[in-house]
Amino acid sequence: MNTHATVVGRTPSRTLGASRSTLPRWPFTAMLAFFPLWWVLGFAEMAWIPLAGCMAVLMIRRGGIQVPRGFSIWLLFIVLMCASVIGIDTSGRLIGFVYRALLYIAITVVFIYVYNARETLTLRYMLGVFTLFWLWAVLGGFAGIIAPEFSFRTPLSYVLPQGLQANELIGEMVVRRLTQYNPDSWLALDPRPSAPFLYTNGWGNVYSITLPMVVAYLTVIPRGRRFWLLILAIPLSLIPAFLTLNRGMFIGLAVAAAYLFVRFVLAGRLRAVALLSVIGIIAGIAAVALDVGSKLTDRVETSSSTEDRANLYEETFVRTLHSPLFGYGAPRPSFTDGAPSAGTQGHLWMVMFSHGFPALICFMAALAWMFFATIRGRSTAMLILNTVQLVILVEVFFYGVLPNGLILTFPAAALAIRELRSTALAPPPPTR
Repeated sequence: MNTHATVVGRTPSRTLGASRSTLPRWPFTAMLAFFPLWWVLGFAEMAWIPLAGCMAVLMIRRGGIQVPRGFSIWLLFIVLMCASVIGIDTSGRLIGFVYRALLYIAITVVFIYVYNARETLTLRYMLGVFTLFWLWAVLGGFAGIIAPEFSFRTPLSYVLPQGLQANELIGEMVVRRLTQYNPDSWLALDPRPSAPFLYTNGWGNVYSITLPMVVAYLTVIPRGRRFWLLILAIPLSLIPAFLTLNRGMFIGLAVAAAYLFVRFVLAGRLRAVALLSVIGIIAGIAAVALDVGSKLTDRVETSSSTEDRANLYEETFVRTLHSPLFGYGAPRPSFTDGAPSAGTQGHLWMVMFSHGFPALICFMAALAWMFFATIRGRSTAMLILNTVQLVILVEVFFYGVLPNGLILTFPAAALAIRELRSTALAPPPPTR
């Protein structure tokens, strides 16, 4: 097989083989559009893996696969991540390691698939699927508000052995809840919407990534019924968003809004600036109406989560210094009684603790590459896809973004890089 590189601007590609046929939409669509079905069945956190396997088979059968050259940074992370298995010391942690490794590989496959499926996974279609995923999150948030203590056993709970269900992660997968809420806790905290994800922070991470994509979708569809329904849905979605009291989500959305505002001003997009300002005003009114400020203050005063996180981050860093090259393979219990495990409460810290400093450097470099590789976009939709990469760069410090956050931002980056490359390759318009 002959391998050659084609350099186009700053998005050179490595081409393998020859193109044969188009790649179908259904694997990507099934991942996001059918997510509520996987959630009800108990497979939502694992559905990415077999569907990514289908993508890999389809790409192998087609051939002619292209990969952006800068993506090699991420592939190096995958190698270092796999090597960190030498730090695993128990069978339970090995199960967790294999699960996370398969998710990383699935994300890799999804990126490559979207990058090559330009005929079927078009800009408008993918933004539509991302918007539908956002709608599922919003509906799950409202469900959590209406029935905060509702739960049910999934079909998966009747199939898996009880021994596996004793695992904390698997136990949360087989029994679905609409909120993250513990009525027996000594902390007087209200239920916080989390469906259709395991944790409220996961909900906030998805919302902050997909809301900009919804705005991007509005710029590529006609002003028909779908357009106006989404215009109505955006302010309504702020209700469950604010009631999650996700400080990380607020930071991510604030960074996205500030970055887009500056880019729009520099580009002279006055209509976009006005729309962004209107959304900001509506968000401010909703925050006041829902009394978000006092709720956040009460939560900070009631819990010591900020101080606990700082102490946990310090412990995580110090312990990683004792195994700097490959880490420990997986998070491990904290030395502080009652504290979360070291290597949690933020994906950056999990990568550092579980896989070592070299893997962390490659991981963050890959996210930075996706941001800078998409920064040259000029249309509103492309600017927003670039903004999404900035949001994930910020939120990895305090959110676990595997799999939901990465499974959204990686295909978004692949889409933007692919579109920029296609624009660069397009012949210039004829001169008169």
